Amino acid sequence: MKKSKRRAETAAVRGESDFEKKNGPVVPEIYQTSTFQVTDNEEQIRITTTDRYYTRWGNPTITLAEQTVAALEGTDAALVFASGMGAITTTILSLLRTGDHIVAQRDLYGGVAKFFADWLPKLGIEATFVETTEYDQHVRAIRPNTKMLYLESPTNPALRVVDMKKTAAIAKQHGLISMIDSTFGTPINQHPAEYGFDLVMHSGTKYLSGHADLTCGVASGRSDLIEQIGETRKTLGNCMDPHAAFLLIRGMKTLAVRVAQHNENALRVAEFLERHEKVRRVHYPFLKSHPQYAIARDQMSGGSGMVTFEVEGTGDDARRVSEAMKLFTLATSLGGVESLVSIPVLTSHAMISAELREKMGVNEQMVRLSVGIESVDDLIEDLERALEVIGSRVSAPVGSRS
Repeated sequence: MKKSKRRAETAAVRGESDFEKKNGPVVPEIYQTSTFQVTDNEEQIRITTTDRYYTRWGNPTITLAEQTVAALEGTDAALVFASGMGAITTTILSLLRTGDHIVAQRDLYGGVAKFFADWLPKLGIEATFVETTEYDQHVRAIRPNTKMLYLESPTNPALRVVDMKKTAAIAKQHGLISMIDSTFGTPINQHPAEYGFDLVMHSGTKYLSGHADLTCGVASGRSDLIEQIGETRKTLGNCMDPHAAFLLIRGMKTLAVRVAQHNENALRVAEFLERHEKVRRVHYPFLKSHPQYAIARDQMSGGSGMVTFEVEGTGDDARRVSEAMKLFTLATSLGGVESLVSIPVLTSHAMISAELREKMGVNEQMVRLSVGIESVDDLIEDLERALEVIGSRVSAPVGSRS
């Protein structure tokens, strides 16, 4: 895959635009139209392969959003979708057939885990879940009919970090399509394509847009795969609205500066929580206590804005803490400029079985924070007040996960 011609900060603002001086709008136009006029039927035939035929097939505003994503990720091409799950499901339905097999890590966003466990078997596609950081298991799970290695890093909500160099090499050695959800990492903190990943996914709803005002998904990667996925997107109709694409473009312009502040604030919050007596455990890649700290520091430039912690107490205590926060808004989703708090067993992983959650290590004591770009001192004060709702320290064994 090609590397980005420009640094991420520039690519986020300027995309693939040229720097030639010309008369035109500084802000890109919104082609808020479902269809495009032609002068005759010969032209109608010619434009069917362009982005000026019918918006379900393409649209100039959507094209600009896709070019910006590809520039950020340093990939051949990209596609945008109506949602993150739309990007993931459309991609997998494009590339796999009945009788195919996927090797997937166990730590996944709940919606993806449900799609793999409940929906793909209806189509005759099977998925084997393996321990996220046990790479020997990845290899042993590969079968003659395995077509894809599906990963997520950092993971939701436990923030495990996958060794991208090692996993991309496994996929290449066995002729598998390698696909990674990089939503938590962002194109600012990590670049999976540089390690050899074929496809990089994002819920663009999160950090890419950054303002909690649109829903979208992104697939970026090899041109041959993107072309195949694009044909399926036309058929399924999972396209993005032009105005939403404009908002995505606008959001990405500030991606680099936002992520830098998310990183800084989240590390401070994680360090505070790690010292707090009413917190059993903190999950954050840039804490030295994190089991994949060395890998995270090697392949990420920042630890992301996500922090998950486990209260020293019960599930009820975790709920009470989340409800006691004022500056952290109790809401699902993540990645916006405002700080959010949620309980994973009630939100991101509510749609999967308790048994599968247990295997993932997702427990009732977990509180997930999306640390925004407000004053970090105010955020810490909010957390300190909220943690006071837990009574005296509860005596409980400290669990450990690798």
